[in-house]
Amino acid sequence: MRNLQFLDLLPILALTSVTNRISGSLTSGPVLTGPHAAYPGSKVVFHCRSPKSPPPVTYELRADGHILFASGTDLQGGQSASFTLKVAETSAGKYHCQATSGGRTEVSNVITLSVVTPPSHTTVSSEPSPAVAYEGSRVVLQCDATGSNLSYTWYFNQEEVTPSTGPLFHTTGNQLVLDELTPEHSGLYSCYAWSVLEDIRRVSVSRELRVTVKDSYQGNVTCSCTRGSDPVNFSLLVDDIEKEPVITTQALVAWFNITVVPGLDRGVAICRVRTELQELMSEPMSLEIVPVGGDVKVEVEYLYSADSTLVMVTVRCLIGRGTFPHTSWTFNDSVLSSETHIGAHLPSVPNYYAFANLGQTLVLTKLESDTSGFYRCRVRNSYDDTGAWLESEAVLIAVTEVFTCTIEKIALGFFCFLLLMMALGTALVYRMFHQGRAQAQVDTTHSDAFPLSRPPVLSPVPTSNKQDETQSTFCVLCKMKNEARHLKSETTIPSTSTFNDCSVVI
Repeated sequence: MRNLQFLDLLPILALTSVTNRISGSLTSGPVLTGPHAAYPGSKVVFHCRSPKSPPPVTYELRADGHILFASGTDLQGGQSASFTLKVAETSAGKYHCQATSGGRTEVSNVITLSVVTPPSHTTVSSEPSPAVAYEGSRVVLQCDATGSNLSYTWYFNQEEVTPSTGPLFHTTGNQLVLDELTPEHSGLYSCYAWSVLEDIRRVSVSRELRVTVKDSYQGNVTCSCTRGSDPVNFSLLVDDIEKEPVITTQALVAWFNITVVPGLDRGVAICRVRTELQELMSEPMSLEIVPVGGDVKVEVEYLYSADSTLVMVTVRCLIGRGTFPHTSWTFNDSVLSSETHIGAHLPSVPNYYAFANLGQTLVLTKLESDTSGFYRCRVRNSYDDTGAWLESEAVLIAVTEVFTCTIEKIALGFFCFLLLMMALGTALVYRMFHQGRAQAQVDTTHSDAFPLSRPPVLSPVPTSNKQDETQSTFCVLCKMKNEARHLKSETTIPSTSTFNDCSVVI
């Protein structure tokens, strides 16, 4: 029985021996102590001690395997070595020390040092921006700062926002969420970004941001029927929640006032009409007022009359989005009066321009040099007179003379050209015919005067001066005369054909 009990205790004794050996090996080596995080520019101290190493002991501090410091030799034993390090951005890493004693080197535990960047450049931004919203809507504030291991604290009107402040505020990370805005949310907001290391606190404070909460708007929803007999019971359902019904006895129309918030979808509205005999439902409509936004552009169109005369220019303002836009126009950076509309007769207002399509179209009816220039449209919400304008790019509208050719002008020009070509052709044919007829008459006359059996041969006579040339000409004429006389004796020549003596005129 005793042997069995001893055998049962053997595993426990063996485990105890192993534990003592491991514990002894862990405590016999050098031990490194020091901080795990530090700010850049600060100084940290690491301590290395090897109590079990016999003197003399030499210590070294290493970072990622590289020697940083080598201390003196501990001649007495049991003393620690101190290493002072000035922290930089590159000081982050793993540190350990080595203890050398009696030709034996031992390595300590590892300490990971993190370099913590203190907060700086703290700013507060908002969504929407600027931080102007309507009652019942939502605003999200965000605190942005450079640094690491940061925490955030919000202040409202210079008082810290805490969970005890109430349900008006909700903090999530570096954001402060304002849900279901009320007038109490209006005020100044700021953010503190901070970090703490070994009781050293670093703080960066943002500038204050003003949040403005505007009163909500009352929207008017109209429910009507095209035909029917009164009395009629009208009711408005918003997301299946019925508003107070209205009974009409003189008209088939009813109005309902609801609270609306620009930029916030208030649900789907449906009009319901009830009589004693039937019940009708309207088409659903989204109750959302979209604020003016997006790109604003200008489109120009030139209009001509039937005779290609420029009569007017229309300039349209194209808006990216917006349910109730208010449009204003500028000419060379001067605001045009918005009281002139097509169909209005206002003699006190300049008549070279007018407005159409609720002011979104500008019509230029006076096309002269003084109306040429840069035109621009700007838009904002019609229900907010203090809102910012969204402006388009300025476009140049220059009224100049434009050469236009109509079909009538082209036809007239072609007809004139055809007439000119016909006249030239006729003159050319006439001239050719007249020249041919004259040539025929000359040939006939020569044949009657000289019915020669053979043509006379004219032998050229070389001449050296003017007198010789004259004599040669005289001889030729005389020869022709003699030939003619010879022929006369052989041929009967009409009495009207006579020859005179040859003569020379110098």
